[in-house]
Amino acid sequence: MTDDEGQEVLALLDDEYARRILIAASEEPMSVDRLTDRCDASPPTVYRRIDRLEAKGFLDEYQEFDPDGHHYKTYSTRLERVAIEIAEGSMELDVYRRDEDPADRFTRLFEDL
Repeated sequence: MTDDEGQEVLALLDDEYARRILIAASEEPMSVDRLTDRCDASPPTVYRRIDRLEAKGFLDEYQEFDPDGHHYKTYSTRLERVAIEIAEGSMELDVYRRDEDPADRFTRLFEDL
């Protein structure tokens, strides 16, 4: 990971709302409405953080369908842990993500068609 990428990850994890979203979505996949309630944040704030978290691969997105035919997205946390090692005058940052379930990957690919 480059220094710039490491700085982006640290800045993102320093954001209170980003951390709240990651924690809430680690329990179960959640819609923006539920994340808004759980994180005590406005929908635009949650959407902006979701965009940043998805860009880093820290969230997975799923399409859900209501019985009445409407659809919405849910998000679950993919970030597993971040390790920082400082030694010999340098700092190394490693990001570990959960592997996506093959069935979920197939479903997501099908939904994107």
